[in-house]
Amino acid sequence: MTGGFEVPGAAATGLLPAVVARVSGLADRLGASRDEVFDVRRLSAASGVPEIVARSLLNGLPAGEPDLQARFLQRLDLLRRTRLKPNGRRYTQQEIADGAGMSRQQAGALINGDRRPTMEHCDAIQRFFRVHAGFLTAEDPEALAGALQRTEQELLQRLADRERQAASPGTADDPLERLLQDHGVRGIAWRAAQLPTDQHRDKVAEWLDMLLESVKRPKS
Repeated sequence: MTGGFEVPGAAATGLLPAVVARVSGLADRLGASRDEVFDVRRLSAASGVPEIVARSLLNGLPAGEPDLQARFLQRLDLLRRTRLKPNGRRYTQQEIADGAGMSRQQAGALINGDRRPTMEHCDAIQRFFRVHAGFLTAEDPEALAGALQRTEQELLQRLADRERQAASPGTADDPLERLLQDHGVRGIAWRAAQLPTDQHRDKVAEWLDMLLESVKRPKS
């Protein structure tokens, strides 16, 4: 338990435990606060997963999974509370209806739970609130993993920036350093972290290993 969260054990399955472990490792390398990196309130707003559920999932604990309509209502309510108009007020049913291209009656029925949403409804509302595809429909572990992957990308960028700033002027004569710069290896690694499975990432790692082995540093 570090900073209020546990990294799920190896027996845990699914994408989320792997992402949590990678983000934890990056936080350690950067000396970043775990409370900041795993800020439940921020992750809840980014993923749509309720804070209490997000906290349980981050601790490797099971959490009850609502059905599609309950999840839709839960996350739509979060959108209406957190994605506000420039004046700080909530969007009205009419504004949501107009922006999503449906009637006020349709929007009201969806918001009040009187009508089950279709994927078309979800897509239209997601576009209106400018959130990523699947925000209203992804299962809680998948949604939370997606939010953490975006955190992972930010941490990888911070790490790459720090390493670039720390590079000494003489590294331009180092063939390995030139390889990293010319081929954008750090950028490739950054993008590889966004791939959906470890199998995909392993293929990228194998290619990078072959590339790096082809370059030898000058003997000192």
